[in-house]
Amino acid sequence: MYTLLIVDDEPNILMGMKALIDWESYGVTRIETATNCADGLVRAVDTRPQLALIDVCVGKEFGQDLVRRIKEAGVDCACVMMSGHREFGYACEALRCGAWDYLLKPIRADKLTSVVELIIREKLHGTVKKVSRDEETDPILQRKISELPTLISKLLAMVRAEYRQNITLKSIADRLRMNSTYLGQLFIKETGLKFSEYVMLYRLNTARDMILYTDEKISVIAEEVGYSNLNYFSTHFRNYFNMTPSEMRLQEEEKRRKE
Repeated sequence: MYTLLIVDDEPNILMGMKALIDWESYGVTRIETATNCADGLVRAVDTRPQLALIDVCVGKEFGQDLVRRIKEAGVDCACVMMSGHREFGYACEALRCGAWDYLLKPIRADKLTSVVELIIREKLHGTVKKVSRDEETDPILQRKISELPTLISKLLAMVRAEYRQNITLKSIADRLRMNSTYLGQLFIKETGLKFSEYVMLYRLNTARDMILYTDEKISVIAEEVGYSNLNYFSTHFRNYFNMTPSEMRLQEEEKRRKE
């Protein structure tokens, strides 16, 4: 029903974006990819996609130029830019050139889902099967949100929003004007984990996704998920995944080469 075009000069980003969400559930039956702007334009003209994910920097080229060319070619496509922290200005320029929205790398599935659903409803005038919050599953606990007490769900939401920062149970308890000891005991009772353990696992799983689906340096990833000390991050990562971050990335690269 819909065609998606993904343009990025990093092959693992292309693979990661194809696997990040269930595209078929949104009616996307064809996915085209390109590693440079020239090929991206050719594919856009040939396949006339309804949606496109374009990196703001494709090699030495700028994504906003591709957005402009796609529009000039008469292709009515909702272009979404993918931007790193240092490339935010390019994303803003792309918006002025007609891009629909931008997503900040590393791209989260929930953010991508929100943008895709909005495009389908408002631009393509289609319908989407909305997953209710009761059906959402916590990635660490592997339990439905609806199965957890409201207070615990709130704590998990705060972790998702602030895991890059120095988030602690005491800081949250102070903000909620609650006793930290009571809050900690409740968290253990309902999840089987200490709050600090949950935060660590959330950070490590987020780091794993970045290692597998981006080419970002390990040191940058560590800082991005809230670790100021690279050695500390590597130790936690190895203890949890039974391999170092570098070993995991190398293993994934070898797997892709064989495919």
